[in-house]
Amino acid sequence: MRLFVALPIPRPVAQSIMLIQGGVPGARWQTAEQLHITLRFIGEVDGREAAMLDDALARIVAPAFDLQLHGVGQFGNKQPHALWAAIRKSEALEHLQRKVDNAIRRVGQPQDAYKFTPHVTVARLRNPESRKMIEWLADRALFTGPEFRVDAFHLYSSRLTSDGSVYAVEREYLLESSDGEIAD
Repeated sequence: MRLFVALPIPRPVAQSIMLIQGGVPGARWQTAEQLHITLRFIGEVDGREAAMLDDALARIVAPAFDLQLHGVGQFGNKQPHALWAAIRKSEALEHLQRKVDNAIRRVGQPQDAYKFTPHVTVARLRNPESRKMIEWLADRALFTGPEFRVDAFHLYSSRLTSDGSVYAVEREYLLESSDGEIAD
């Protein structure tokens, strides 16, 4: 199994992202079902490791919180490979991400190779036209999505296909509401 931990993107937020897609030759735009905020990539694991990860993630206690997308960017500098929507700074998001990362490392998974950069991947790039990509970034620099409540995080599996990645929720972990109860 190829696993990762992420936050789902609610339909209204996904729709706002869909509105900024397009205009970059060489971009493979993500579908609404592919949109998420990765908290931690895990990679290939066997059934025993998956069960240990599930148990560790289920023990995480953290409060629910609000998030909002604001701004855009790209990964890859001179060799761009992805366009993304940024997340407004959130201490609660960073707190949850640290808890997820610590839980995963406690069960023997290696340190993540990448520094956590909260974002939603909007498109994967293959040889993008540089001028069009720069225009896309400039035209959408002030993009702001609707605020949304994060009341759970998910363990996803990922299957690579010729049409891109197909994600499936393997497990949902609820966060605490403001009154200390687990969110519904």
